[in-house]
Amino acid sequence: MADQKTIAFFPEAAFGPALNSVGIAQACRDLGYRAVFIADPGFTGVFDAYGFEEFHVNMSEPMPPEEMAKYWSDFINGHIPNFSKSPYDQIDNYVKDCWEAIVDTSVWAEKELPDILKRIGPDLICIDNVVLFPATKQYGVPWVRIISCSENEIPDPDIPPHLSGCGENDKACFEAYDARFKDVVRPIHERFNAFLAECGEQPYPLGEFFEASPYLNLLLYPEPVKFNRRTPLEPGRFRYLEGCVREEEAYQVPTFQANDDKPLIYVSYGSLGAGDTELLKRVIAAIAKMPYRALVNVGDYMESYDAGATPPNVHLASWYPQPSVIPQVDLVIHHGGNNSFTECLYFGKPAIIMPYVWDGHDNATRVQETGHGFRLHRYDWTDVELGQKIEACLTDPAMRERLAATKGHMQASGGTAAAAGLLDAVVKEHA
Repeated sequence: MADQKTIAFFPEAAFGPALNSVGIAQACRDLGYRAVFIADPGFTGVFDAYGFEEFHVNMSEPMPPEEMAKYWSDFINGHIPNFSKSPYDQIDNYVKDCWEAIVDTSVWAEKELPDILKRIGPDLICIDNVVLFPATKQYGVPWVRIISCSENEIPDPDIPPHLSGCGENDKACFEAYDARFKDVVRPIHERFNAFLAECGEQPYPLGEFFEASPYLNLLLYPEPVKFNRRTPLEPGRFRYLEGCVREEEAYQVPTFQANDDKPLIYVSYGSLGAGDTELLKRVIAAIAKMPYRALVNVGDYMESYDAGATPPNVHLASWYPQPSVIPQVDLVIHHGGNNSFTECLYFGKPAIIMPYVWDGHDNATRVQETGHGFRLHRYDWTDVELGQKIEACLTDPAMRERLAATKGHMQASGGTAAAAGLLDAVVKEHA
């Protein structure tokens, strides 16, 4: 179509934001838009598999494709020793290293991003990231910020700091985490502000690396678990999407050699968290002794498992079409990634969250605070404790009632279609 409008999606190089944007892009395509993706070369083929054009921008020093594809998995695996630490104690290692790498992505992207945007010619740019890419703001068309992490990515004095895992009323935790975070990231922040100045942008306050869009901000977080802010977000500019579940291929649950008529558990720590193979083996061994079945996502690490020793009530796979799997299970054990967090709520499934980094800590605390599941320390648990948590998730009537209400609310809201409608309105308003 000669007059077809283009929306460019630019998610960070992680499957959570990437697949969230796929769901929104599918709905935009249904409205007649040309939806394209700007992606790190390590994500080559991810969006093409869903039928979308890809434009690649180097967000780190260029390297062979096979090395680029492993960049973030190697980064995460190098921090496995830090996964047992509290969110506060991760500030000096994982959090600091992560923000250094994130700032680098913005600096590197600026070398190619302006020309790529000219090639695409977008009418609207959607960024799902935690850092500003100046070229997207300066291109000359409206830009929308998508927040697929916890909603506390947009700060407020009365809600827990992003990444802190603090309870919603634990103000001492708020203050301690915020002070330490700002102290540790100060040199990184100063370097980023110097880069912004070179690009003609104003500096950000200490601790902030991105800003809200003046046009529209889409929060994946659902209303039933949102925080009580001192200053409510402006309704016209901040919209809660109630989850954006993408369309995936159908999934047929396999036949199990044991417990085939028992409750079904889905275990996934995400594509990056799958590198923690010792933890997954421990969970598998625990479930092997329980009266349940389990689908276990082992990511790219299938060779780490002895296929002949897999328990008869467990099925391993390198990947599952998660939105097609979760509706068929009774419980999900996951890492707290925001897609897993919201998809469990969307389908009314209880979750046991074993967080290890980033907003997994926030989501684990929130799922327990709001009565939709439990937080469980990544490593400090026994088989008995895990079994008790599973039993509670499957039998607690108050939890089941709450999950049913949240499911009804979210599915009635139609997050992906709502997002596409909001983006359509921005395009038309600024045409």
